[in-house]
Amino acid sequence: MERPPVSPPVNRPPVPPLVKNLEFKIGLLLAATVLLAVAFVVYALFARGAFQATQTLLLTAPEAEGVTIGMPMTFSGFPIGEVKRMDLSEDGKVLIEIAVVQADARWLRKTSVFTLEKPMVGAAKIKAYTADLKDQPLEDGARRELLTGDATKEIPVLVEKVKTILANVEAMTAGDAPINQTLGNVATVTGRMAGDYGVMEGVLGSPDKAKEVVDALRNANTLLANLNGVSLKVDGILAKTDREVFAADGVLPQARQAVAQVNAILTDARDSLKKVDAILANVQTASADAARITGNVSQATTDMARLRVEIDDSVRKVNHLINEINKMWPFARDVEIKTP
Repeated sequence: MERPPVSPPVNRPPVPPLVKNLEFKIGLLLAATVLLAVAFVVYALFARGAFQATQTLLLTAPEAEGVTIGMPMTFSGFPIGEVKRMDLSEDGKVLIEIAVVQADARWLRKTSVFTLEKPMVGAAKIKAYTADLKDQPLEDGARRELLTGDATKEIPVLVEKVKTILANVEAMTAGDAPINQTLGNVATVTGRMAGDYGVMEGVLGSPDKAKEVVDALRNANTLLANLNGVSLKVDGILAKTDREVFAADGVLPQARQAVAQVNAILTDARDSLKKVDAILANVQTASADAARITGNVSQATTDMARLRVEIDDSVRKVNHLINEINKMWPFARDVEIKTP
């Protein structure tokens, strides 16, 4: 079988590359990528504080459950350091080395307190507390005790307390429990309150006793009404007595006038008695001289007659004044007060 003839090769012009210096550009891109990756790593380390100056803080704890390398230590919620290393000390305690940024070390003082909190939900946390920021700063490499607070340790105690509470509730809800008896008594009292006398029947225990109390209240109201009427009558009597006794034409002003008249009559009587004393003195003097007795007796007789007339007149005035006082005095009459 014959082969086909072979055509001679055709000479074509060389094709120029699509991108000039492609190898150089690829190498430059790879170098830029490596530089960017290195810059990113350096920036990340710088952002995480890898290049910041730190000081060491050693914390000792009975156990380090929940503590991991890189765990932050916070102050007022802000991270100021992180756990770098953990080891066991010679006395069997856990030794936790924490790197604290020197810029944030100013928040730590010699009196600062460090705690490890283990909540029931979530990871453990190391916290620092400083009560007085004016104390001396915490030195580099200081060693402090880490106080631990595990909320899970309180669970058994809480369970025991819950059991006690449930037992008390079961005892309270039993059929013969005092609270059930009290509720039964309350139901009885409220049932009585639904009667005709309401709360009073519930308090007293029976309708008859409540009715007695209501009747007593009604009688008391009637008695108070009667007493009110008596009080009004007494007020009227007192007002009338006040008018008759203390008014301008009442008994008291007239009695004052009568007393003034009596004083005048008594003054006249006193003068008359003085005259009688003078006459008696004359009579005694006359008894010593018999010759002058007759003239003196005659004069004394005249004076005695005049004195008797004056005394009789004074006595009549006194009697008339007494009769007037008896007429004006209101209590000389019988006053009858009728009660309802």
